[in-house]
Amino acid sequence: MLDHIEIHVSDLERSRAFYLSALAPLGYMSRKTLATGMGLGVGAPDGADDPGGEFWIHQGTPSTPRVHVAFRARSRAEVDEFHRAALAAGGRDNGGPGLRPKYHPHYYGAFILDPDGYNVEAVYHRAVDHQ
Repeated sequence: MLDHIEIHVSDLERSRAFYLSALAPLGYMSRKTLATGMGLGVGAPDGADDPGGEFWIHQGTPSTPRVHVAFRARSRAEVDEFHRAALAAGGRDNGGPGLRPKYHPHYYGAFILDPDGYNVEAVYHRAVDHQ
């Protein structure tokens, strides 16, 4: 089980705005802010094992090759909203919302390239929405 992931971004403020907007439909919010980075997590940090969050961005040189990060959604509607929010926040489409049966029959995902070219995805794995 993963605890957290960190990526380096070329422009912290631009990426902070992008991720706060793009991940809001999935329930992510800022959990910890540092001078050189930010941790995001699902929900408020109250009672969390790690109050800093599961996804971190830090000012630095972006990775090459670029990283692919997939965030689990709670419904197909959340995947759709992630895609809309990420595009509105400046992301570039890398595969609109839809089924990806090559992964498995119910794999519903959407892909965005963030400001540094990282492939960011929201995915839902069930046949029908359960919220």
